[in-house]
Amino acid sequence: MGQPAAIDDLEEGGGAHRLFAEAPSSVGFNKLRKRLLRQVRQALDDFSMVTPGSRWLVALSGGKDSYGLLACLVDLQWRGLLPVEILACNLDQGQPNFPKHILPQWLDRHGIAHRIEYRDTYSIVTEKVPEGRTYCALCSRLRRGHLYRIAREEGCSAVVLGHHREDMLETFFMNLFHGGRLAAMAPKLVNDEGDLEVLRPLVWCAEADLARFAEAMKFPIIPCDLCGSQDGLQRNAMKKMLADMEAATPGRKETMIRALANVRPSHLLDPALFDFAAASGDQTS
Repeated sequence: MGQPAAIDDLEEGGGAHRLFAEAPSSVGFNKLRKRLLRQVRQALDDFSMVTPGSRWLVALSGGKDSYGLLACLVDLQWRGLLPVEILACNLDQGQPNFPKHILPQWLDRHGIAHRIEYRDTYSIVTEKVPEGRTYCALCSRLRRGHLYRIAREEGCSAVVLGHHREDMLETFFMNLFHGGRLAAMAPKLVNDEGDLEVLRPLVWCAEADLARFAEAMKFPIIPCDLCGSQDGLQRNAMKKMLADMEAATPGRKETMIRALANVRPSHLLDPALFDFAAASGDQTS
């Protein structure tokens, strides 16, 4: 297998985890892979995500984003750049026709430690949510609760999720237009109980890059037949709006994600963030 290599060694054949044994060797793919690795490392550093020696539960849904997340983390770990233990976890939520064999076979083939957990949240969601309403909120809460439980059972200090740049931007605009607040997704947070971190290392990664990466790596994608079967979601509207803006002005998404990391509290309207009284002029003279 050779010695672990730095990110810059990709083009020089510096070796790789077995997950990449059949990956393309083209210059284009190497550039894409290197960009994703650097962006993940940047997020890990920017938001102080890594505690050496910790154990992470990496959620694997079977979608392109979670595959890409796991591949990048495994790659960084193999290169000696991520000193944590990784446990991949798929929560089988009982969706009809879910191909139960795909993920365990894929994980076994690539030598990735994992846990597959079956919990029928599908029946709960379809029973509780009225017809015509979206399933995402309840489904997400139930899934998150089970991931927290599994993380505790497995001795993990963090649950790691595959939300990317577009997820951050879509959430920001959903909160802006529908929630009346300025908020995106936290790249790192501590759960309400205070015993687990939630990490999102793909915060700087573009969805289009993850899609190209998944295609090149031939990940066995499993579509979501629950939320993916419903039309008219607010998130889809935000996704289309952002795509239209990017098409009209290429680079707009990158500018917007940078803006979320470049906040000027004194130029907003929240007195809890900025002491406007202290900014008053001298009234005594």
